Amino acid sequence: MSKSFTHAGVSKLDGEFKVRFANDALRVKVLAKNGHKDIDIIELKHAMTKEDAVAFLISIDFDNGNKEVRAALEAEVGKRTETPKAAPKAKASAKAKPTMKAIEAKVAAKKAAPKSTVSKAEVVAQLADLEDAPY
Repeated sequence: MSKSFTHAGVSKLDGEFKVRFANDALRVKVLAKNGHKDIDIIELKHAMTKEDAVAFLISIDFDNGNKEVRAALEAEVGKRTETPKAAPKAKASAKAKPTMKAIEAKVAAKKAAPKSTVSKAEVVAQLADLEDAPY
C-alpha cells in the first residue's frame, strides 16, 4: 500500500533543492525551523502518491523556469521509476561436509597455538601464597 500526500513541493537545503511531501501545511514551519530555504509547497487537488504528486508538479510547470527545481523534480522521477528488482535469495544449502585437509589444518593450528608459560606447580604455589581475604 502506497502512502498518499496532500501537499507537495520543494525546498533548498545546503544549496540543493529536494522534493518534499506532507499531509498538512505545517510542514513548511518544520522545514524553515530546520534551516531549509526557498520553501515552495502547494496543496494538491486530492491525496496522491509520491509518483503521482511529482508527475502533477511537472505537468503544472511548478518549476516556473527554475532549472534547479526542474532538476530536483526530474531526479525524483528517476528515483521513483528505477526501483531495482530484489536479488533472488540463494537457497539454503546443507552444511558442507568438512574435508580431511580442513580437519588437518584445524589440528595443526591448535598444535601451533602457544601453550601456557606457567606450569601447574607454579600455579599451585601462587595459590598457596595468596592470603585469605577476611570477610
